[in-house]
Amino acid sequence: MSQPRPLRGQQRRPRLLPAVMATLALSCALPAAAQAQDFPARPIRLIEGFGAGGVVDLVARLLMPKMSAALGQPIILENRVGAAGVIASSLVAKAAPDGHTWLITTGSHTSNTAFNPSGVPYDPVKDFAPVTQIARTYGMVHLVHPSIPARSVKEFVTLARKYPGKLTYGAAGVGNILYIGAEMLKAVSGTDIRYVQYKGAAQATNDLMGGHIDTLFLTTPVAMPLIKGGKARPLAITGPIRWKGLPEVPTMREAGFPDFDLIGWFGLWLPPGTRPEIVARLHAEVERAVADPDIRNRFDELGLLAGGMSTADFARYVAQDLAQMRDLAARIAKAGGHKTD
Repeated sequence: MSQPRPLRGQQRRPRLLPAVMATLALSCALPAAAQAQDFPARPIRLIEGFGAGGVVDLVARLLMPKMSAALGQPIILENRVGAAGVIASSLVAKAAPDGHTWLITTGSHTSNTAFNPSGVPYDPVKDFAPVTQIARTYGMVHLVHPSIPARSVKEFVTLARKYPGKLTYGAAGVGNILYIGAEMLKAVSGTDIRYVQYKGAAQATNDLMGGHIDTLFLTTPVAMPLIKGGKARPLAITGPIRWKGLPEVPTMREAGFPDFDLIGWFGLWLPPGTRPEIVARLHAEVERAVADPDIRNRFDELGLLAGGMSTADFARYVAQDLAQMRDLAARIAKAGGHKTD
C-alpha cells in the first residue's frame, strides 16, 4: 500500500527552518547592536559628588569639551554634593544602564565603604561598570597654619605629643582622603589630634586659612594657592616621590615615616549592566582625551599624572584599593581612631 503524499509545502519546512532561526537570531541581536551604534542618543549626565571648583570638578571640566566633541552630544555636569560622594555614587548605581549617566569620583569610591560600610548602600566593585582611571596625584600636601611653630613633620609630631588633644585637623567626613591622611599620621606617630568635621574640603580649607584648625591634608591644586599666598606652610607630600611643583617639600618617607604612602586618584564609572560596547567606546574616548597635550600639560600644572589603563586593569585596581583601604581602616581603628571636635 503506497504512503500518502505530503501536503504542498511540508517538504520545504526542514530547509526553511535554518533560515527562520537565523532571521530570529538576527532580529534579537539588532536592538543590542543598535543600542551601541546609536550611543549617545541624547545629552549625557556627568555626576560628581563634590563641590564646584574642587579638583574633581576641575578634572571633569577639562575632559568635557573633548568628550562632548567626540561623542556629538552635550555633557551636563551635575554636582550632587553630600556624604563624601556617596549621594552621587548611589544615584549612578541605580541609573539606567544606557551609557547616558556617568560617575566621576575619587578614591573615596572605595574608602567610603572601607571606613563606613554601614553607611554606603552599594558595593563599589559589583554595583558599577568601571571605565578607566583618569588621573592620579603625587599625594596629599600636609599643611599647617603659619602660626604653628613647626617646619617639618617631626617638629609637628613633637608639638602634638607635647600638647595631646590640643591640635586639630579638618576633613569632609570619615573615609575622605583628608581624613585618611590625618589619621594615618596619627597612627604612625602615636599622636592625639582632634578631628573637626566639615561638609566639604572648601570649608575646611577656609578654616585652616583663618587659623580655626591647625593642620590639613590637601590635594596639590587646592594647596598651591594657600602656599603661594602665605596662608599655609607645607611640611610634606604623601606620595612616593616629590612633586616638581614643590621641589623643596619632602615626601613623608623622607620626613621619617617610611610606612606612609597615600595618593589620590580619579576614575570614571557607569551604571551596572552597561553594554561592553558602550564601555569600550567611552574608554577609548577618555584615553584620547587624556593623551591630548593641552590636557596633559594642565594636569601637570595641577600636580596630576594622566591615567592610562585598560578597563580590566582598572577593575582590578579598584578591587585592590578597596582591600588596602579596609586594611588601613582596621589599622587606624586599632590605633584608637579619631576624637571628634
